[in-house]
Amino acid sequence: MDTLTLLLLFQFAFVSSITPGPNNLMLMASGANYGFRRSLPHMCGISLGHSFMVVMIGLALLRVFDAFPVLNTLLTVVAVIYMTWLSWKIATAVPPEARQVTGKPFTFWQAAAFQWVNPKAWVMAITAITAFAPQDRAVWVGSLIVAGVFLLSNFPAITVWTALGVQLRRYLGTARRLRVFNITMAVLLMASLVPMVWH
Repeated sequence: MDTLTLLLLFQFAFVSSITPGPNNLMLMASGANYGFRRSLPHMCGISLGHSFMVVMIGLALLRVFDAFPVLNTLLTVVAVIYMTWLSWKIATAVPPEARQVTGKPFTFWQAAAFQWVNPKAWVMAITAITAFAPQDRAVWVGSLIVAGVFLLSNFPAITVWTALGVQLRRYLGTARRLRVFNITMAVLLMASLVPMVWH
């Protein structure tokens, strides 16, 4: 892979990682509700989970989806159901009269598994593999290169969203404000599904 292609891949990985999407909205909500330290497993799960997903897509899954198009529809249905449930959990994290957040932040494994039903994560991975994986090397080498670039780019990008949530926390000092914030995040999370469902 030449230097220019590598730089363009880094640019794509960082920009696609830092722009709004389900992961970033959930991290902002996690930072606001649980703080930075308790959100770290969630952040690590996203970065490592997505990089693993990129490798798997590069090695095998593109061929599987080409052979069995119905799996795309199945994935869409599962993603919609799961993200609807997540939106409900975020919206109800703060009972109307509560002073403390109920529930727990995502674990490492929950965040890693979430990548498989996150439509933006799929688009990012498929685009990167098809556009940037070097064609003059073995498939596994190209997949590892793209996954490595995502691993290096993703964590700094998602850290911004968690930190933003932590900063918002000081302005969300009442249960009512935090509840309004969580409901807003839940609505935005559901809205992020629109392009996938529309397509």
